[in-house]
Amino acid sequence: MTTDNPLVEPSADRVAPPAVLVVFGASGDLTSRKLMPAIEQLAVRRLLPAAFAVVGVARTEMDDDDFRERMRTTVEKMGGGGDEAKHVWDAFAGSGAFRYVAGDYADPSTYEQLKGVLDELDRDRGTGGNRLYYLATPPATFPVIAEHLGAESLNTPWRDDAFVRVVIEKPFGHDQASAAELDEVVHRSFEESQVYRIDHYLGKETVQNVLALRFANAIFEPVWNRRYVDHVQVTVAESLGVGHRGSFYEQAGALRDIVQNHVMQVLALTMMEPPATFDPDAIRDEKVKALRAVTPFGRQDVVTDVVRGQYRAGWVEGEEVLSYRQEEGVHPHSLRETYVAMKLHVDNWRWAGVPFYVRTGKRLPKRVTEVAMTFKDVPHLPFASEQAEGLEPDALVLRIQPDEGITLRFGAKVPGQAFRVRSVSMDFFYGAAFLEEPPEAYERLLLDALVGDPTLFIRSDEVAQAWRICDPLLAAWEEDDVPLARYESGTWGPAEAHELLARDGRRWRRP
Repeated sequence: MTTDNPLVEPSADRVAPPAVLVVFGASGDLTSRKLMPAIEQLAVRRLLPAAFAVVGVARTEMDDDDFRERMRTTVEKMGGGGDEAKHVWDAFAGSGAFRYVAGDYADPSTYEQLKGVLDELDRDRGTGGNRLYYLATPPATFPVIAEHLGAESLNTPWRDDAFVRVVIEKPFGHDQASAAELDEVVHRSFEESQVYRIDHYLGKETVQNVLALRFANAIFEPVWNRRYVDHVQVTVAESLGVGHRGSFYEQAGALRDIVQNHVMQVLALTMMEPPATFDPDAIRDEKVKALRAVTPFGRQDVVTDVVRGQYRAGWVEGEEVLSYRQEEGVHPHSLRETYVAMKLHVDNWRWAGVPFYVRTGKRLPKRVTEVAMTFKDVPHLPFASEQAEGLEPDALVLRIQPDEGITLRFGAKVPGQAFRVRSVSMDFFYGAAFLEEPPEAYERLLLDALVGDPTLFIRSDEVAQAWRICDPLLAAWEEDDVPLARYESGTWGPAEAHELLARDGRRWRRP
């Protein structure tokens, strides 16, 4: 039996239909670094049909040849896949598959030109009226583009068996109210079923493996609850600073950039109830229910259960680095957070009483993303305490990046005449277990959008629930209710973050 769900269908069976991918922001960084390499790999894997084309739309003045050459150079720079990939790319790019429209996003004539190009591609390449619009632009242009696509009737297919979809990058709004306003504008031109809100974290194999680990194994799901779990830690750490994104970070900060999207997605998959089926809506329904169960922060909760921090100068991986306030584009007295730690409570049957600790930050000692589930102590140790000095609580760690895999920590006897017990780890590494190279996140998600599978994309009500959790923090920080803690680059964050767990008799796991 075949299905459109990417979680249960082999990727080789999922070939994109004839279509035109229209990239708004085609001259930008996201297109160069992520989208074009993803298109190249889909072509190399023979997952794109001959009747496929890419149309770039941007303010930069270029013609079709300039755009095609620019994309070829981009793919080579990003380390294209060798001679075979070059041959496939040259054949694809040389077939008239690349077109370009230069114009302002607020100018109706831009969309008139686009409409003409799309009609030509339908006629000359047989793309059948199928369109996938990708908004790889600054968030301020999202409503402008959506409104103009609707005004020029580019939002609906001209034939019954065709599709029109729009992929919108994060951030989707800057708070709950603005996200609702953006939804209203987008929905004036597109039905919710046409809207694909993308978070590249959901394209990562190890994030999807949370579902496989939980719902395909009888040994894990029975202990995935408050009866056995003491607490859960989610860590999204980066060793890099803000780099050339200083101006962006001054507006966004770690809460908007990482917590509201990436962290909430990982949390939802970890907390959700088993779906009745692996149907896209069934999975997304359970994610929304999980986020809805997170207890909202009251004013005092924000003060006691949340830490915001900002990195100072220091040393990371043997290199001396600047403080955040010395970065390009950053105000010298900025109060913008580069680190967030928080304690969340979940008000449902499965997780009542189990704290979820979250931390994310820049200029930490290493790049790592993981979910660590620590289990409760055994009710009784039948041997003397000195025989178990090296024994820690059992733990299950899902490593999302960079060393993708799973670690199970449990107690075992130390070899020797004496009876001593200490904790050991059993590790599973994706790279060693599977011969097949997993697709990159954007490669996976682009194909999903082309075939029309929304499973790994974010629904409107899910966005609203994530902002509901984060909004009280934004309000408290605007009023400076939560002091800004400073931490030295190359450390695991401010002392206040360690105190957040210490007062509960716990400590952060060292990845």
